[in-house]
Amino acid sequence: MESLPLIFTQAGFIILTIIMYSFVLIGLRKALDQVNWPEKKKENLFIRVRIVLIGWTALISALSLSGFFSDFSTVPPRFMIALVIPLITLLIITFQKSTREILQHVPNEHIIRLQVFRVFVEILLWFLFLQNLVPEQMTFEGRNLDVLAGLTAPIVAYFMAKNRTGLIIWNILSMGLLINIVATAVLSLPTPLRVFMNEPSSAKVATFPFVWLPGLLVPLAYGLHFLSLKKLFLKENHV
Repeated sequence: MESLPLIFTQAGFIILTIIMYSFVLIGLRKALDQVNWPEKKKENLFIRVRIVLIGWTALISALSLSGFFSDFSTVPPRFMIALVIPLITLLIITFQKSTREILQHVPNEHIIRLQVFRVFVEILLWFLFLQNLVPEQMTFEGRNLDVLAGLTAPIVAYFMAKNRTGLIIWNILSMGLLINIVATAVLSLPTPLRVFMNEPSSAKVATFPFVWLPGLLVPLAYGLHFLSLKKLFLKENHV
C-alpha cells in the first residue's frame, strides 16, 4: 500500500494540472469571444483543443500505467515521447495565424501570471525528494532554480507589464531555468546517457501521475513562454 505522503504528492500533481489547464481553457474561451470569427469556427477550435488535451492526457497516463515509459533500455528512451510530441505541437501552434489573432485579445500579464504554478511544482518535487523518490538535483536544494520563475512571475506581470524589453528578458531567462531542470531530469534517468549517478534516478517521472509533469506541466511552462514571446514580437499589439 502506498504511503500517505506519496498519495498526497500524487494528488497534488493531479489537482495542480487540472487547475492550470482549466485556467488555460477559461482564458482561451474569453479570448475567442473577442475574436472576429464566425461562432462555428470558434466553437470548433475550442472543442479541438479540449479533445487534444484529454486525448494526450489519457494516452500518456495509459502508457505510464502500462510501464511503457519505464523501459529505459531503448535509445532514445521511450520516455522522450512525452517530451518531444508536446514541444513539436506547441511550436506549430505558436506560429499559426490563428494563434496570432487570438493573442491580440490576451494581455501579456495574464500569460505571465500563470507561470506562478511552477512554485507549486517545485514544492511537489521537493516532497518527492524527501520521500527518496527523485534525486536532489531535481529540487531547489540541488540544481533546480526553476522556482525563481514562478516566484517572480506575479511580480513581473504587475510591475513590468508595459516593459517590452524587460518581459522578453524575463521570458528568456525563465525558459533557461526550465531547460536546465529538464536537462537535469533527462540526465538523471537510468539510461546510457545518464550523467548524475546519485540515487534515486529520476525514473519516477515516467510513472503515473508524475508523467503529467513532463507531459503536461513542463509543456505548459514553455508553451506560455512561447505565447508570451510571440505576443511581444507581434508588430500589432493591441493589448
